[in-house]
Amino acid sequence: MKQDKETAILKTAEEMVRQGGYNSFSFRSIASAVGIKSSSVHYHFATKEDLGVAVTKFYTDKFISALGSPKSLFENGKDPIVKYVSMFREALEEDKGMCMCGMLGAEADSLPESVVSEIRDFFRRNLLWLNEAYQVKGCNSSQAEAKALQAMAILEGAMIISNTHDDLAMFDLSTQLLVNS
Repeated sequence: MKQDKETAILKTAEEMVRQGGYNSFSFRSIASAVGIKSSSVHYHFATKEDLGVAVTKFYTDKFISALGSPKSLFENGKDPIVKYVSMFREALEEDKGMCMCGMLGAEADSLPESVVSEIRDFFRRNLLWLNEAYQVKGCNSSQAEAKALQAMAILEGAMIISNTHDDLAMFDLSTQLLVNS
């Protein structure tokens, strides 16, 4: 039961952050959304910083796990970059939300260092994944590193532009080079 409440808290916090950033949630708003008392949120996470660290790690682990292995994707006839782009697109289309760590990254100067450290870990792990994906597709290590950075920048920017205009076609157009490469 403890794990179920904790997971519900993390999922709710993630949803709130993806919609409005770090300051868009409070223990009271999470408790209300989950249907528990605010003290129950405090039981699982003593401070907002603790919850911020946990939700960022939760999001990162879930995202990386959902991607799978670039090598396995490639060996099964799937383009790992297409898979990666589709994860961002699904977030916009189905969840109507931004990349949580992209949202938090924009606020990094005003966040606790422990939360920023987890945001950096999201980007580090994603860049490693993309680097491997590009190497599997035949790029050398320096090409793969550059392409990984470019892909991340394109995707985060495409999400912002598409979300601002409420136009998924803008995301598709912005990411077309990634998908077709």
